Amino acid sequence: MSTHQFFRRALVLSATLGATGLMTAGVASAHVTADVYGSQPEKGGYGSVVLRVPNEEEQAGTVKVEVTIPADYAISSARTKPVPGWTAEVTKQDVVSKITWTAERGSEIPAGTTSYQEFSFTAGPLPEDVDTLVLATAQTYSDGTVSNWNEEPQGGEEPDSPAPTVELAESSGGGHGHGAEHASAESAEAEDTAAASSSDDTARWLGGAGLAVGALGLGVGAGAIIVARKRTRS
Repeated sequence: MSTHQFFRRALVLSATLGATGLMTAGVASAHVTADVYGSQPEKGGYGSVVLRVPNEEEQAGTVKVEVTIPADYAISSARTKPVPGWTAEVTKQDVVSKITWTAERGSEIPAGTTSYQEFSFTAGPLPEDVDTLVLATAQTYSDGTVSNWNEEPQGGEEPDSPAPTVELAESSGGGHGHGAEHASAESAEAEDTAAASSSDDTARWLGGAGLAVGALGLGVGAGAIIVARKRTRS
């Protein structure tokens, strides 16, 4: 075999192995994941989570995404960010147990393996005794097929159907500034501003009334002086 033929075959073999590796990586990573954009959620605080849901069926689209939140997390509040063409429902009794997104007709994640959708929500207070949130997710397709992403890693290896997970940061102790807690802080600030504005308006009104009364008193006093002078002259 000539040197030229040897290198040509080696290049073909390398390209084939590389393509196979890319395909395998693509298949392995094509599952529902939980991402955090911005600061990491803190234990005991409120955090924002973004579920990234890729479609994996060639002949069916994704029509429903259902996230189960373990009861022992004791999360009492959750809000979803609107997704055009999808309705969201938070299931709650004493604590939040489930969040479900359902596609309206024609708004599903398209069939095939090239499309995905993101579903965002905020939740809290987050557990203080958990390092990693495990958010088991069921992905329902238009043909009735359901993919359950609910397996936790064992021994450092990724399972076939891994559940989305979110790492929690240690509490900073300076307020968590996310979700409902942040909204409550903003509401309180708005109420304080309104109260201050109302107090200022009242003070201005009283000040104006005082000036008016003072001006009236000056007018009455001046009139009395003029009358007294006229009487003296007469």
